[in-house]
Amino acid sequence: MNDRIELHEELKAILGSGLVYFQPPESVRMTYPCIVYSLDDVDMKHADDRPYLNTKRYKVTVIDKDPDSGIPDALMILPLCSFNRFYTVDNLNHWAFDLYY
Repeated sequence: MNDRIELHEELKAILGSGLVYFQPPESVRMTYPCIVYSLDDVDMKHADDRPYLNTKRYKVTVIDKDPDSGIPDALMILPLCSFNRFYTVDNLNHWAFDLYY
């Protein structure tokens, strides 16, 4: 299975619903709480002038009306996940994370 698809399924399990969006266009009308994520970087390791390992970094954002949401805590326990920042937009709380997967 594709790593991104595995990540998508894992995020759906953490959220407890299918409201997980990968790089959604602005035309998508989201329902909250939700998780939005996108590819942010690829860390390539080389040996003998050839790539042998790549690790993808995703920007993952939990968006919830509830400022005390437990979803960010559940996300933070993933390996190689680090909290980036918190902000609010239009009375919605956003927790942004960097996740290597």
